[in-house]
Formats: sequence, C-alpha cells, structure tokens
Amino acid sequence: MREINVPICEKAALTIEEAAEYSNIGQNRLSELLKQPRCTFVLYVGKKKLVKRREFDQFISQSIQI
Repeated sequence: MREINVPICEKAALTIEEAAEYSNIGQNRLSELLKQPRCTFVLYVGKKKLVKRREFDQFISQSIQI
C-alpha cells in the first residue's frame, strides 16, 4: 500500500510531534497542555492523544504566554 503524505497545514488532527513542529512549542510542553482538564484542542483516539489543528491555532492566537 502506498503511503500518502498530507501537508501539516491540511490535516485536521496532528500528532504531538507534528504539533510541535507546526507551532515551535516543545513536545513536553504540548503534552502538559493536553493533560489539562479544560484543554479544548485534545482529541482522544483510544489511548492516543491528537491535537485538533484549528482549535490549537485559536488557542495560540489568544495566548500571550504558554
């Protein structure tokens, strides 16, 4: 089966590694943010945590400090 590479800016959900590359925020800090109870951009797929890109963009644009 052929692997399809979709650009990060077109994905709806990102892995922590992709979100770190996309935002220039460290993976450890992103993991901490995703653990917060009111995190609006976390998406659980089984035990795996993904980052909802649009909600993450909104979070970043509204934040002064992370």
